[in-house]
Amino acid sequence: MFKTILVPTDGSALSEKAIAPAIEFAQKCGSKIIGLSVAEPYPFATILESSSAIESGVYEERMRELAETYVQKIAVAAHNAGVACETSVAQSFAPHEEIINTADKFHCDAIFMASHGRRGFSKLFIGSETQKVLAHSTIPVLVLR
Repeated sequence: MFKTILVPTDGSALSEKAIAPAIEFAQKCGSKIIGLSVAEPYPFATILESSSAIESGVYEERMRELAETYVQKIAVAAHNAGVACETSVAQSFAPHEEIINTADKFHCDAIFMASHGRRGFSKLFIGSETQKVLAHSTIPVLVLR
């Protein structure tokens, strides 16, 4: 039933908590893992593009390199467990949109991701990427805490 599982990561210890359960599930189901990390673009639009073009390029390249290291952790763990894995790195100010788009692109059947488990007012006013994925996903999302 679940042939392709998306595992997004931002490199945090919390997001890495979803990796092992996703791989274990994939082993049991004979599924493939798609590891995804979304690199944040340069955050500032400047009036004089030429004065910051080098800085923004360096920043974005560094973010992409970090994202690559994050998905490689998934790839190595999957390889060690004998689970097929592909990786993808995207760049966006809206990671939840990239997660949904990647799930669609790779025909994923489920998404395994972590949540900060916010409660009360912070839950109402600080929308996590996980909550946004839950709100917009058309496929099952397993949220780990």
